[in-house]
Amino acid sequence: MPNYKLTYFKLRGRAETARYIFAYSGIDYEDDTIERSVWANLKPTLLFKQLPILKMDEIELNQSTAIARYLARESGLAGKTSIEQAQVDAIVDTINDFMNLFPWTEKNEAVKQKMNEDIVTNNIPILLNGLSKLLGDQNWFVGDSVTWADFHWAVCSITLSNLNADLHSCPTLLALKERVEALPQIAAWIERRPNTLL
Repeated sequence: MPNYKLTYFKLRGRAETARYIFAYSGIDYEDDTIERSVWANLKPTLLFKQLPILKMDEIELNQSTAIARYLARESGLAGKTSIEQAQVDAIVDTINDFMNLFPWTEKNEAVKQKMNEDIVTNNIPILLNGLSKLLGDQNWFVGDSVTWADFHWAVCSITLSNLNADLHSCPTLLALKERVEALPQIAAWIERRPNTLL
């Protein structure tokens, strides 16, 4: 097994799904969280000037979804069949499509707040309704066991709650988040991770 080093800001953000996979699978890794003050010097050294990155011995992998998908495949969390893997990928990509609507880099706080409110009012209900229908009365989004799509939802749902999305209108999705967070390995990670806004 390679030596893993996951580098990201001192946030849950785009690295947290990978951290859930590491925690659940019991895979050892270095969680290299950096302060914003370090970013100016680190950024020029990165191929695409972005975080997170996952170093695996001599290989460096960028893109948070690619990192999480790779780790999920390595740890049996990507779906049991090709069709399940495609379903899991579709759920993750759909969640990302909606999360990427938010103006994360907008500097004007008034503009950012207005855009966030519009997205929460007009777009997020579409996501929640669709995910609720996909989940139905199952315990997990795909198949009969947890996958990284469930982890990704649990992670992103925290951010959505912080942005005032009404998750209580979707009790099955809220229950899925709670089911993920109750998994012993995930609960242990949540207990010890840094407390951050995002």
